[in-house]
Amino acid sequence: MGQYNFRARSRQAMLESGFEPEFRPEVKMQAKDALERAKQIDALAPGVRDLRHLIWSSIDNSDSLDLDQLEYVEQIDDRNVRLHIAIADVDWLAPIGSSIDLHAERNRCTVYTGVDIYPMLPEELSTEATSLRDGRDRFAVVISMDVSQDGRTSNTSVVRAVVQNRARLSYDEVGAWLEGDGALPQRVADVDGLDRQIRLQAKVSRWLLDQRVKSGALDFETIEAQPVMQDGLIVDLHVPHKNAARSIIENMMVSANSAIAEFLEARQVPSLQRVVRAPARWDRIVDLARRVHEDLPPVPDPVSLSQFLMRRRNADPVHFPDLSLSVVKLLGAGEYEVVKNAADHVGHFGLAVHSYTHSTAPNRRYADILIQRLLKASLAGVSAPYSESELSVLARGCTERENAARKVERLMRKVAAAVMLSDRIGSVFDAIVTGASTKGTYARVLHPPVEGRVTRNDFGLDVGDRVRVRLIHTDPDKGHIDFECL
Repeated sequence: MGQYNFRARSRQAMLESGFEPEFRPEVKMQAKDALERAKQIDALAPGVRDLRHLIWSSIDNSDSLDLDQLEYVEQIDDRNVRLHIAIADVDWLAPIGSSIDLHAERNRCTVYTGVDIYPMLPEELSTEATSLRDGRDRFAVVISMDVSQDGRTSNTSVVRAVVQNRARLSYDEVGAWLEGDGALPQRVADVDGLDRQIRLQAKVSRWLLDQRVKSGALDFETIEAQPVMQDGLIVDLHVPHKNAARSIIENMMVSANSAIAEFLEARQVPSLQRVVRAPARWDRIVDLARRVHEDLPPVPDPVSLSQFLMRRRNADPVHFPDLSLSVVKLLGAGEYEVVKNAADHVGHFGLAVHSYTHSTAPNRRYADILIQRLLKASLAGVSAPYSESELSVLARGCTERENAARKVERLMRKVAAAVMLSDRIGSVFDAIVTGASTKGTYARVLHPPVEGRVTRNDFGLDVGDRVRVRLIHTDPDKGHIDFECL
């Protein structure tokens, strides 16, 4: 088919889902003022520490400019380190009630459509004034904790500080280097001692992961193909894969988010926590295990499921992403809830942690800004800026908007896939069933990695079934891909 207007379709999807894709004039005006204010950082302001001497660095996608966090590890002895995570101080330039804050509250998160990015904050903030970009002095909230060789954390502290990113690094380059498949990245080589620092971060990341795995953390490898665009045309679908660099950030952010949740709990501060309940469809997960001659207990148990997934990754790495996808679908989505103390815990089944919040991406998620405000109020010894009832309303809104964002992102992946497959009607593919309910039956093609609805011969199919399907119809505007099961 001819050139498809992805940009117009993504904007339409945003509007249909209740998002506000453009910034109002008053928001743009405040953003310009914030950009000027960011040049006036005073490291000696009351309660703010100067931590610019530490070898901070960031690891993110190569094209990311909305940098939320930096990392630094301080060696204590052979078996203990102190981990520091600097989180961008967004609240400083987007205070409660400001036009910037009101826009962020309406959208609640940045939406990544694969075609356009719809930032929660104006780019004057998210990619400049509040982004922890290299070579810039920036305000941050720094959480620090001791980590022992067995992966346990202790002695958590939180301070406001001024920091400076010494090197903006990318997942692909750092991952290839750490895994022995690439050279030392030039940006690492340019900073004295950074190579040793990154290797130490990788070691500490493994400590943290090993501890969580013992507790039952689930290690998935799902496939979410992102459209690769060139001159307005879709030329490919790219699937990012985990590597050692991504693991560093993932494990450190889980630990930071857990520590911050516990920090607020210890001070009896009501806060938002991200919870994932025990799966209601555990019986189906048990059935998937039986298909490969494995047994799981009759009641949900994260440790048993974690060990099962590790065995399957080793035994069948080719099809492990398919199993991961099935289990993720059956676990269900997370949500935000207000938690004040340990008695309120629901926990996060997938991460195997009792306390968990979202705090490390305030440029991209509104829930993280709320947590940042609660932290700063606690540090200042003043009352929390929100009541429990206000937080409950905000929690429901954050859950709803983040779910809506995922639907927009998923739709645009389907639009891109439908455009790419529009000239392949009649082709036959191997696929795996990813959804089966009264709403319909869905399957994901293995190559290329696209998902569609099984509209013919879907009787009796369930999540995890492997099938052969024929492409019978595509509708790019709706993101529809229809298959018949053979």
